[in-house]
Amino acid sequence: MPNELPLNWCECKFSDVCDIYTGNSINEQEKASKYTNLDSGYNYIGTKDISFEQTIDYENGVKIPFDNGTFKIAPKNTPLLCIEGGSAGRKLAFTEEEVCFGNKLCAFVSKNKITNLYIFYLLQSTAFRSIFSLNKNGLIGGVSLNKIKSLELYLPPLREQERIVEKIEALFAGIDEGVERLKSAQAQIKQYRQSVLKSAFEGKLYKTTEWKEVQLKNVCEPVIKRKITNDENEIFQYVDISSINNKTLRIEKPECINGKIAPSRARQIIHTNDVVFSTVRTYLMNIAYVPEALDNQIASTGFCVIRGKKDRLNGKFIFYKSISNDFLNHLNQLQYGAVYPAVRDKDVLEQFVTLPSLPEQQRIVEEIEKRFAVADELEKAVNEGLEKAEKLKQSILKKAFAGKLVAQDPNDEPASVLLERIKKEKQFQTKGKKK
Repeated sequence: MPNELPLNWCECKFSDVCDIYTGNSINEQEKASKYTNLDSGYNYIGTKDISFEQTIDYENGVKIPFDNGTFKIAPKNTPLLCIEGGSAGRKLAFTEEEVCFGNKLCAFVSKNKITNLYIFYLLQSTAFRSIFSLNKNGLIGGVSLNKIKSLELYLPPLREQERIVEKIEALFAGIDEGVERLKSAQAQIKQYRQSVLKSAFEGKLYKTTEWKEVQLKNVCEPVIKRKITNDENEIFQYVDISSINNKTLRIEKPECINGKIAPSRARQIIHTNDVVFSTVRTYLMNIAYVPEALDNQIASTGFCVIRGKKDRLNGKFIFYKSISNDFLNHLNQLQYGAVYPAVRDKDVLEQFVTLPSLPEQQRIVEEIEKRFAVADELEKAVNEGLEKAEKLKQSILKKAFAGKLVAQDPNDEPASVLLERIKKEKQFQTKGKKK
């Protein structure tokens, strides 16, 4: 925010400019029994239907009848912001039609599309997102509706809002074009990795002598369970699903806890060279190779721990196999459960894999890692480009909301006059409702 108000700007609260409200929650049973595949009605939007790229999936099959009289509606051209959970402050979209929406989404509704767009871009700024606190795992926490309503903003005249929005959209269009190219490169790198894995497990990266098909369970060791205690002196690193970075496929944030506060799922003793494979939503690929630093630590029972017999299975070989499309696609089809689709450990360990000799497994791993190292360098450059694009956007937004992106016009109607008009309209609406 600027130290001094630019010409004709005024200070106000979010709730002075627009109506701010959350939507209605519906559980999975209600979705299935009442609101799925209706012929007509408002599309119902939940947090899952908003992408991090600010798009909305309107075709999720959930509709709310037009005459329901209960559900809140977000009009067309409304910013919708996620205010709870790990996506808080990062999931944001601008509606293209009237929708009903979930209770973890917050609508910002003014009568003017330009003001809605101005608020939409303001909600993307670092200054706004900083109100979302981080929890102990470093994930974004929620924020209360009342806190958002009471937040202060600096409001420009309506005509200047229009100039700001127009300038932001012109500048963002050029940045987004570059971002699309970077994301296309990112997708190609992902495809390249899978092609490397396909070649590796078809024997094309390294000429091997003989491959044998076996069930995974027949070349794996059993995993010992930790005894549950309430001993606060029992300290260990705990690996759960949130510990896995499914972009890098590494364990990055294990939690140091003691036996007294350990969750009941903290049961599996893991060792170096194990593979931890999340059995919930296998398509998310929460999979990682256990490094030496986590030897003899504890993993959640939400993982299938794959521990190869030392004379039969190389840990990194089976790790690379477990992240291949060939291995994952079959398991994805075996998932059960609507809310938390999952497979069983048994499903993972009953997969058939084709193995060469142990020395040849090691050579194949080396060939995979040689090619992946090249892909890693390319991906690093792409990620740096994406980070620069986001920083450039934030720089533009910072200038916009400090009154430095476009020129002020002394002939613009002051924002204070606009604000007074909005307040009178709200008072009139309130009186009308009381009657």
